[in-house]
Amino acid sequence: MPDWVYAVILGVIEGLTEFIPVSSTGMMLLAKEALGLPSGFWDTFAVMIQLGAILAVVVLYFPKLWAQVVALPTDPAARKFALSVIVAFLPSVVLGLLAHDFIKAVLFDSPRTQCISLIVGGVILLFVDRLAPKPVETDPFRLTLGRALAIGFFQVLAMMPGVSRSGATIVGGMLMGVEKRAAAEFTFFLAIPTMLGAFVLDAWESRGQLTSETIPLIAIGFVVAFLVAIVVIRTMLAVVTSRGLAPFGWLRIAIGGAGLALLTFG
Repeated sequence: MPDWVYAVILGVIEGLTEFIPVSSTGMMLLAKEALGLPSGFWDTFAVMIQLGAILAVVVLYFPKLWAQVVALPTDPAARKFALSVIVAFLPSVVLGLLAHDFIKAVLFDSPRTQCISLIVGGVILLFVDRLAPKPVETDPFRLTLGRALAIGFFQVLAMMPGVSRSGATIVGGMLMGVEKRAAAEFTFFLAIPTMLGAFVLDAWESRGQLTSETIPLIAIGFVVAFLVAIVVIRTMLAVVTSRGLAPFGWLRIAIGGAGLALLTFG
């Protein structure tokens, strides 16, 4: 198949999985393995098109986010919201800069690790869905800084492929007493600086791979991921609100189990 078809396929997978708790990175890497795509550029591609999915958050929440931006000079609550996102973002900044090369070189080439992480994460989602404490925070724009920082530390777990960034932060939020829909929405907001930072870092680290042939492929994946994510965000919120995290937990277990079976017996 031509490379642009692979770009479309991976763009669809990114848009489908970035915001549901199944690990978009793990799914992308397993898909890359299944399609027989080599490491190198396609690893960079997988990271860089995440920004397309994140743009979907900006578009869907633009009125609320813009209202916070406009209110920053005069509204202490708006400044606290901005600070809460920054505080939650900081743990990933520190670890991302320290461990970026190791994560990309070692963990990104371990499909078995990804599958095991999917299964373990699925079991955790099932338990947290049943055992999370009663929520005391229901507004993602009004989280305490302590809860925001705790969510940020949970996000660090997603540095390992197979550990969902959205799953880790939603679970962290629920364990900290944040209502599940509010935890999901704060996860979306936290994704904006996190994925933008990953995009910039990977673009710089992999600048030699950005050529007149590869940039159009990244653009295709970016647009496809954006369009698919627009639909997925609304659907994901509806599922989390009505059915909790259990459907995503079972999905992770099924995908991880199937992946391990293929790696073992394929």
